[in-house]
Amino acid sequence: MTGAPDQPPLPLPAAANGDVEVLSIGRFSEKAYLDYSMYVILDRALPHVADGLKPVQRRIVFAMSELGLSAGQKYKKSARTVGDVIGKYHPHGDSAAYEAMVHMAQPFSFRYPLVDGQGNWGAPDDPKSFAAMRYTEARLTRFAQVLLSELDQGATDWAPNFDGTLREPVLLPARLPHVLLNGASGIAVGLATDIPPHNVREVAAAAIHLLEDPKATLDALCEHVPGPDFPTEARIITSRAELRQLYTDGSGSVRMRARWEVQEGSVVITALPYQVSGSRILEQIAAQMQAKKLPMVEDLRDESDHESPVRLVIEPRSNRVDVERLMSHLFATTDLEKSYRVNLTAIRLDGRPHRFDLREILDEWITFRIDTVRRRLEHRRGKVEARLHVLEGLLVAYLNLDEVIRIIRTEDEPKPVLIARFDLTDAQAEAILETKLRHLARLEEMKIRGEQDELMKELDELTGILGSDKRLRRKVREELERDAETYGDERRSPIEDEVPAAAALAETDLLPSEPITVVISERGWIRAAKGHEIDPNGLSYRAGDAHRHHARGRSNQQAVFLDSTGRSYSIPAHTLPSARGQGEPLSSTVTPPPGAEFVGVALGDADDLVLLATDAGYGFVARLGDLQTSYKAGKAMVTVPPGHRPLPPVPIAPQSGAAVEGTLLAAATTAGYLLVFPLADLPQLAKGKGNKILNIPRKRLGDEVLAAAVPLPPGATLRVHAGRQYVNLAPRDLAPYRGDRAQRGTQLPRSFRRVDRLEVVAEGQ
Repeated sequence: MTGAPDQPPLPLPAAANGDVEVLSIGRFSEKAYLDYSMYVILDRALPHVADGLKPVQRRIVFAMSELGLSAGQKYKKSARTVGDVIGKYHPHGDSAAYEAMVHMAQPFSFRYPLVDGQGNWGAPDDPKSFAAMRYTEARLTRFAQVLLSELDQGATDWAPNFDGTLREPVLLPARLPHVLLNGASGIAVGLATDIPPHNVREVAAAAIHLLEDPKATLDALCEHVPGPDFPTEARIITSRAELRQLYTDGSGSVRMRARWEVQEGSVVITALPYQVSGSRILEQIAAQMQAKKLPMVEDLRDESDHESPVRLVIEPRSNRVDVERLMSHLFATTDLEKSYRVNLTAIRLDGRPHRFDLREILDEWITFRIDTVRRRLEHRRGKVEARLHVLEGLLVAYLNLDEVIRIIRTEDEPKPVLIARFDLTDAQAEAILETKLRHLARLEEMKIRGEQDELMKELDELTGILGSDKRLRRKVREELERDAETYGDERRSPIEDEVPAAAALAETDLLPSEPITVVISERGWIRAAKGHEIDPNGLSYRAGDAHRHHARGRSNQQAVFLDSTGRSYSIPAHTLPSARGQGEPLSSTVTPPPGAEFVGVALGDADDLVLLATDAGYGFVARLGDLQTSYKAGKAMVTVPPGHRPLPPVPIAPQSGAAVEGTLLAAATTAGYLLVFPLADLPQLAKGKGNKILNIPRKRLGDEVLAAAVPLPPGATLRVHAGRQYVNLAPRDLAPYRGDRAQRGTQLPRSFRRVDRLEVVAEGQ
């Protein structure tokens, strides 16, 4: 808009005549959007609670019935049906109408298909792989009679079609709660619906229960309807409490899990969740195999055929594979387990959308059904009364046959004469005039009287039912029971409560567990060699570099590194470079503080214990899991006094969650002082400085430091290294060196007073 800011807005143009309505853009847009949204809600996307159909589905079923395509008739080209649908009742795209028709014909999409298709109507692997409508043929299924059998019995309202040349039913007179049987899904404007399919017998039983006891509780109805029943034999694993809450709120979710069994060592999947493609499952599993995330699976194949529509075979690598754990992983990472939204939203009888609970939706349908049956019976009563009226006139004619014949032969306009002479109505006189000569025999009079008797009995029966709410409800119940028996079947989707939750395998669980040796050099280069027999000192190192420390473990464990500042870092062992080369700098993977050096490495499970100490003589026991971290900058683990550095971490064997009773700790200084005391005297900490292991006089601290400290299992021999010399101290030789924690210890013989390291050796080595 141009002009000065204070310029008044231009006035709206006046209407030229009374036929023009002037609206602001805002009001017009609001009205147009609301009109559009209500059209989508009521005439496109949401099913009606009465017959459970969307308009396009209703029109397809009605058009097929008008074409005479009932279950016992010959098939007709689908293009003929689609042409009638879009040409007479549903002026939209032919592809959309045909796709809706295909959906109603697919037994893997509809629990109780309404269309019987001949030709390619898609497959579970690819529901949209159906042939074009010029190639396929269709007719209605036997189950469609549930919606159509009362269509011509005055039980439904009719409305003009889109161009006013034909009439179509507003709703189909469903004899069963079809809105629950085949379910529905759709997205409208601001609303959506996801109604799962259910079993005929279960839903009919619940409707009968509510019909007999209008005050029945939701819990009582859930006894009859325990949960949805999909057109697949996969298992529903949602707990009954959650299903009960779903039917209370009208919304929630349902989880389905594939059915499987073990046959000759192979895992065979025999049923998939609703609308899950077998080829998609194979792709998901194959992708994990290619990414080496399923090392326990050797082969995968599809053996599905006509006899076994679903048969996917998974071959484990060996009979030692835990198939239960494997399947739990696949349930968690593929569509072998799938969740489905539930939203019981439909259009009520008053034309408004509403989210129902189970009791409300059944109660609303029962109201519709009782009204439908009442209208059907009233329509039939009207037919019976009209026929009795005609029979009464015919009987008068037979009793006065000669006079009737005379009037017909002599009068130019016999109808008014007959009406005046015998006090007949127009309908009775017309029936007499329409009677053929061959029906004027004496036998016909007897037939009329017999028909009168039968119709009078029927009239009395109809009047009695219509005059009694109890008898009317009983009539509805009897028809429900009969239809449930005719169209019902056994539940396909078993409900299994208290099923263990699916859990994906951890990355370490998916890795092969192979023995490896992790080696770190003095300059911080890291590599991993296969096996435990390798000699780390015999490996090739870069010029000026040498072996610093190594640890033995498994390839699916975490390698933990400790630097000179006391920070720890962890890296999955299987990601370390191979020892076939000289490795890679550890600093390219983690980020230590400037000037820090790596002092050692440990390898093991999270609950394994390690001894952490500093050369200042302090230390503690820690879980290896406490050293692990996902941060590249590591975590502060050991408090290192100024001027000192940590010792390499030492594993405590046997590995357990606590210090082993009887395990000793041997600690030696660079001046040759050795102290042995129970390992249990050291605390187990998550991090910190620890307690004093061995007393080093303050005046000597710096010249003398803690050289090594190792756990000593019961019966083990301690080997003390001093340069190229070493001495073995058997358990009986350790007595002079036993003491309490934090004591000075006893000095070793003169030739071993420059201790390099301590080593635990087995007896006899």
